[in-house]
Amino acid sequence: MKLSTLGMIFCLTGALSFSTSLAQADEADELQLLKQEVESLKAGQRAIRQEIKGIKSLLSSKQQRRNPIRDVNVTLSVADDPYKGVTDARVTMIEFSDYQCPFCSRHTTTVLPQLEKNYVETGKVKYVLRDFPLSFHKQAPKAHEAAHCAGEQDRYWDMHAQLFANQKALHLDKLPTHAKSAGISDLAAFQECLDSGKYEKRVNLSMAEGSKLGIRGTPTFAVGLTESNGTVKALKIVRGAQSYTVFQKIIDDLLAPGDGEKKDTPKSGEG
Repeated sequence: MKLSTLGMIFCLTGALSFSTSLAQADEADELQLLKQEVESLKAGQRAIRQEIKGIKSLLSSKQQRRNPIRDVNVTLSVADDPYKGVTDARVTMIEFSDYQCPFCSRHTTTVLPQLEKNYVETGKVKYVLRDFPLSFHKQAPKAHEAAHCAGEQDRYWDMHAQLFANQKALHLDKLPTHAKSAGISDLAAFQECLDSGKYEKRVNLSMAEGSKLGIRGTPTFAVGLTESNGTVKALKIVRGAQSYTVFQKIIDDLLAPGDGEKKDTPKSGEG
């Protein structure tokens, strides 16, 4: 009887010990599951934050695309830059351009002719060209130098047109051919100018000034009021190859205080 009672005690003790072990195991499993759920929630929160960040970035990018125009108030010197129109036109429009940029080419062939006809040739706008070859357009810097070398023989704008017309053939050895098509008579002088890197510093300075204005791509335009001593008070920055009507409104608003007409004969110049 005593042995039986003792056995029962051992059995009960073992059962209790086993139950306790099971309870502890269950508690450990529950704790592990709880930890896993917490980690899963944290991962979900991180994913949500990342998604929100992406949405904000996308919205910001779309906002920038919807609003390519920003106000500025900065004085720029254009005294030595190639231009079209009269020197003292009420409005000056500065294009920061890249000869390898397809959007610059599109602006040059579609919108610029309208601007020239309605504003430049009528003496209302002085149109200035600034150099801004982008870093990934390896042939563009020398093409910009070539345009200035052509300007020494009064063929800047002819070379400008040729470079855009042959945008996919701007290798260094092709530039003399484009110069000849642009009407350069002294090709030896042109080649000497190009080989010397005479205008490299000028191109780099133009890029540096554009960067200070926050310009990152081409074409980008600074539009403002012409001042004395070869300066312009830029009031608007326009990013991208916009439609004619975008520029039309900006120019007309700047012309509004007066008729903007000039009596002297429209002309073009390299500096």
